[in-house]
Amino acid sequence: MRMMGIFRLPLSTEPDRRHSATMDNAAIFLTFGALFMGGLAADLLGRRLRLPRVTLLLALGILAGRSGLDLLPIEFAEWFSFLTVAALSMVAFLLGGGLTLTKLRHIGGEVLWVSLSIVGVTVALVAFGLIVLGAAPALALIFGALACATDPAATQDAIRQSGSSHPFADKLSAIVAMDDAWGLIVFALVVAMAKGLDGSFDPGLLMEATREIGGAVALGLVIGLALAPLTGRLKPGEPLQAEALGIVFLSAGAALWLDVSYLIASMVVGLVITNRARHHTRAFHEIEHIQWPIMILFFVLAGAALDLRSLAAIGALGAGFAVLRVLARALGGWVGATLARSPAPERRWFGPALLPQAGVAVGMALVAATEFPDHGDTILTLTIGATVLFELIGPAATLFSIRRVDPSSNRSEGDL
Repeated sequence: MRMMGIFRLPLSTEPDRRHSATMDNAAIFLTFGALFMGGLAADLLGRRLRLPRVTLLLALGILAGRSGLDLLPIEFAEWFSFLTVAALSMVAFLLGGGLTLTKLRHIGGEVLWVSLSIVGVTVALVAFGLIVLGAAPALALIFGALACATDPAATQDAIRQSGSSHPFADKLSAIVAMDDAWGLIVFALVVAMAKGLDGSFDPGLLMEATREIGGAVALGLVIGLALAPLTGRLKPGEPLQAEALGIVFLSAGAALWLDVSYLIASMVVGLVITNRARHHTRAFHEIEHIQWPIMILFFVLAGAALDLRSLAAIGALGAGFAVLRVLARALGGWVGATLARSPAPERRWFGPALLPQAGVAVGMALVAATEFPDHGDTILTLTIGATVLFELIGPAATLFSIRRVDPSSNRSEGDL
C-alpha cells in the first residue's frame, strides 16, 4: 500500500518518501535482529543464573519500552495483537497435543480436581478480598475471573527449561490447558453476573458465552478430525513445518472469523490430532522448532506495553489483587490436590507453579473494558500491570516448584 501511494505522489516528493520507507524498514529489521539476539542472550543468561528466560525477556521489554528507553518502533505495537494470537495458538495446540488418552486416563481425575479447585478458589477469594478493600462488587467479580487466567506459554516454557521428566511436570502441562479452558468459561459467566450487579443484565450474554465456548469446541473437532488423517502424507510420517503452521493458523483464523475462542479451538485441534493421527507425532515437534522466535517477540512486547506511571495510580487495589491471587492459587492448588489425593510432596506446589499470567488475561480485560466502560481504564491498567508482575515472578515460581518436587531437574540445562 505504501509503494502504491508513492507512485501517486508528485515526482519531486518521491525520493524523500522512498528514503523514509527505507529508514522505516531499516529500523524494523534492526529491531528484529536485536530482539532475536536478545532472546539468545536471555537463554544463555537464564541457564547460567538459573532464571527463567521469559522473565528476562519481559525485563528487556520494560527497559526497551515506553517505561524505559522507548527504543521500539511504533509499528511493533500494531503487531502485538497478531503476535498474541499466533503465540498462544501455538501454545494451545501443543498443550492439546500433550493430552493423549493414555495420559488423561492416568492423571485425568487429578488434573480435573486441581484445575477446578484453583479456578473456584481464585474467583471467590480474589472477589471477596477486593470487596473488603472497597472495590465495587461488579468490578471485584471481574477481577476474580481475570485472576483465573494462566499463561500457558510462560508455564510451558518454564517446564521445558526445567528439563524435568517427573509426573508433576506432566500434570502441570495438563492443568494449565484445563485451567484456561475453565477460566474462559467462568469469565463469560461472571461478565453476565456482573452485568446484573451493575443493573444492565442481558440474558443474551449467557447465550453468547455458550455459543463462543461450544463453537470453539465444535470448530476444533471439525478441523482436527478432517486434518488428522491427512497430515504427514507429503513426506510419509514427517509433517512439514509449513504443514504444522498451516494447521495452527487455519484454526486460529477460523476461530477469529467465527468469533469463538481461538485458544480453545487450537487446543481441541491439537488434542484430536495427537489421538487420531497415530502414523506420526512430528507435527507437534515442528511447531516447537518455530515457536520460540515468535515467543521472543511476544514477551518483549508484553513488557514494553506497561506504563509504570499509570500502574502507580492503582495503589492498594493493585497490590491487593496481586497478594490475593498468590494466596488463592496456593490455597486452591492445595485443596484440589488434597481432594485428588495427589502425592504429598506435590500438593503445596501446584498453586505456586501456576502463577504466570499473560495474553489470555489481557484478552479478557479488553472484553471486560468494553462491557464496563466506566471501569475500563482501571481494568486494563491493573491487568497489564499484574500480567507483567506475574510474568516476572511466575516463571521463577514455576521453576522453583518443579525443582522442589523433582530435585533432579536442578541438573538440567534446559532447551533452546
